[in-house]
Amino acid sequence: MGTQTEIDFTSKAPVAGRLDIAWNHGVEPGSGAAAEPLVQVHQYDEHTVVLRQSKTASYEAPFVFLLFGNERVLLLDTGATEDPEQFPLRATVDRLIGEWLERNPRDAGYELVVAHTHSHGDHVAGDAQFEGRPGTSVVGKDLEAVQAFFGFDAQQAAAPGSARNVTYDLGGRVLEVMATPGHHATGITVYDPWTAILFAGDTVLPGRLYAFDFPAFLDTVERMVAFTESHVVSHILGCHVEMTRTPRLDYPIGAPYQPDEAAPSFTPAQLRAVRDAARSIAGEQGVHHFDDFNIYNEPNEQDLRALVERGEAALRDACSAH
Repeated sequence: MGTQTEIDFTSKAPVAGRLDIAWNHGVEPGSGAAAEPLVQVHQYDEHTVVLRQSKTASYEAPFVFLLFGNERVLLLDTGATEDPEQFPLRATVDRLIGEWLERNPRDAGYELVVAHTHSHGDHVAGDAQFEGRPGTSVVGKDLEAVQAFFGFDAQQAAAPGSARNVTYDLGGRVLEVMATPGHHATGITVYDPWTAILFAGDTVLPGRLYAFDFPAFLDTVERMVAFTESHVVSHILGCHVEMTRTPRLDYPIGAPYQPDEAAPSFTPAQLRAVRDAARSIAGEQGVHHFDDFNIYNEPNEQDLRALVERGEAALRDACSAH
């Protein structure tokens, strides 16, 4: 493939990149507007790609991340749809890897690692597209598999503070991986010093923060805030956008069209706001609304049913309007 040149991921870090672009946000039902691409591809920098699944395939419209190192590339999450016709993730990733290797020739054996911010279905559905792909490792979805792959042990995963963190090397691009349960037991948050992005999965995002294990969630956000106080952090980037730009107002679940979305990333100050909000509602189960997010503190069946019913009503209204 040509002469391999090692990329320096350290001395120039963090690099600048943009997230304030026009993100695809669905197509208004009945509008006759042209369909948006099934996968939106945004080159954050020459070694980092942010992808978004179209709401035409899944209302979740999750973000997926591709981080290139000298020896391997990490695909963080695989989206909400298994069918490659509806969500051509494998084809898109293969193309992006091929283009990167043309610019940065590697010796044979450049590896793809597929991992997940957590194991909910809208983050792992595309795993099947990578089955049998040469030079590919797909991290398992259960807690033991995640701990074993990244080098957490059970004692470490239960330890306080930074003792929960491990490193994972992509080849000169060394990531810090934090165990961040609360939304899901398998939850991880990944810090990338090259971009200074904290990839937060569904733990922290502009939307509904489902804290199914609230004590674990509060501990997680406490540790995340402490991390931002000792590291340069450019963005806290979750996997969904559910808030509008109007404070306290979220889009209904299942919304196919979100033209007034909030920005996809949070600042460290907004992360502190999540921490402070979580502290304020400890012991108060239910739904709590704040300017940039809502916290579902161990929601019960009635809370979740109300969420679904609101979404169904909004979808009926949107369809009847056309």
